[in-house]
Amino acid sequence: MWDRISALRECRRNVQSQYLNLKHLVTKRAIADFELAISFMTKISPYRRPPITEAIIDLRVIPRSELSLQDFENFLPEQEASDWKKSEIVQAEGIFKFNEDSIPESTATRKQLGWRFNSDDGKSIVQLQRDRLSFSRLAPYPGWEAFRSEGRRLWNLFRLKTSPQSLCRLAVRYINRVDIPSTRVDLKAYFQTFPEISPDLPQEICGYLMQLVLPQSDFGGQALINQTIVPPPREGVTSIVLDIDLMSGGDVPTTEDEIWAFFERLHVRKNDIFEASITDKTRELFDS
Repeated sequence: MWDRISALRECRRNVQSQYLNLKHLVTKRAIADFELAISFMTKISPYRRPPITEAIIDLRVIPRSELSLQDFENFLPEQEASDWKKSEIVQAEGIFKFNEDSIPESTATRKQLGWRFNSDDGKSIVQLQRDRLSFSRLAPYPGWEAFRSEGRRLWNLFRLKTSPQSLCRLAVRYINRVDIPSTRVDLKAYFQTFPEISPDLPQEICGYLMQLVLPQSDFGGQALINQTIVPPPREGVTSIVLDIDLMSGGDVPTTEDEIWAFFERLHVRKNDIFEASITDKTRELFDS
């Protein structure tokens, strides 16, 4: 099966490469439509046990100057407000200094930044600020279509309440936890991108943190990739987080259809980065 999957992905990469050589002759929308078409042509069934622990859709806006937190405190329809638990997003700051008599004094300030809504089952989280909507879905991941549709619904509710001046950033982030059934792991057997240790040093490690920032020149954005070891869910397991954060650049779509077509594009790119970062041995973990 994995030979077929690899062949499909290689086909898509080859066609994309040839097409992007002509991108100066076509519109950005045409390129985006092409990428989505190629993605659907080579679509692969989702994993039986996807490693996603959290998926996030994030929209940043330039708010109206007169917008207050109370304007969107009740952004949810009345009939579903009781299904969510509302709390404040607060920024706390402490200041420590000495007075004229060299006696230490401290002060604390508290500033509300926005609102947080948690679904009754604890799986969905919405964070709202004057300049931002962030929608998170915790495991189990329901699939992109359901996740995207709910994100779009929440964005429409927020947009109607706040009437932002414009959008300035779109992003998707997927946090994956790969649970490897061993306490001694050869990273290159499971990941195609990993920290390589000098052969002159001991090869055993008990922790690491790797961060990559990859420009996405075709749409002016970037991919932020973090990889690290985290505490495992049980004994005899090594858990490694692969965190992929994809964001737009300065050229942000303006119409609703273009916005969500761009999110489709980010999702396709996220999948490409994820698959390019792991090996077949890792894929077997998600279908075992």
